[in-house]
Amino acid sequence: MRTPTVNLAAIDTRILTLRGASVLLDSDLAALYGVPTKALLQAVRRNVKRFPEDFAFQLTNHEVSILRSQIVTAKPGDPRGGRRPNPYAFTEQGVAMLSSVLRSPVAVRANIEIMRAFVRLRRAALVSRELMTLIEDLSKRVDTHDLAINDLVESIRQLIASPTKSRTRPIGFTADLEE
Repeated sequence: MRTPTVNLAAIDTRILTLRGASVLLDSDLAALYGVPTKALLQAVRRNVKRFPEDFAFQLTNHEVSILRSQIVTAKPGDPRGGRRPNPYAFTEQGVAMLSSVLRSPVAVRANIEIMRAFVRLRRAALVSRELMTLIEDLSKRVDTHDLAINDLVESIRQLIASPTKSRTRPIGFTADLEE
């Protein structure tokens, strides 16, 4: 039996940062696992001890309103539909725990790809931090170079500037006309 492939780009774009953690929302996970959101949350509720607050948490109304302003979703009480309870967010550890709760071939394959996406995200964050350190170092070097270049330019300007007329006699033979 062949397991369906999981769209990697779909995973990377769905990872959000909430409460200082990288998370995936329950509806996104359900879509990746190929199950209804209701079934995913039912499996979580049946195994609630496996999902402490740092593995999975329900979003507050404020967090939902921020997400709603960033992502087009139905408003609460919208007659066209939409979900009623606030969504749940799953951290990397919560997603790993989901693999013990959801055991379908699609869920197993999706879970592997999700874990890889979290690893890519951590690597990208590490590279970003290293790049920022390099940029700050280069900026400091450029600042000191700018000061040195400005000093050189000012010295050259002073050398090039026409000297003020002095009252000293020119060097060499001259005809003294004043005598």
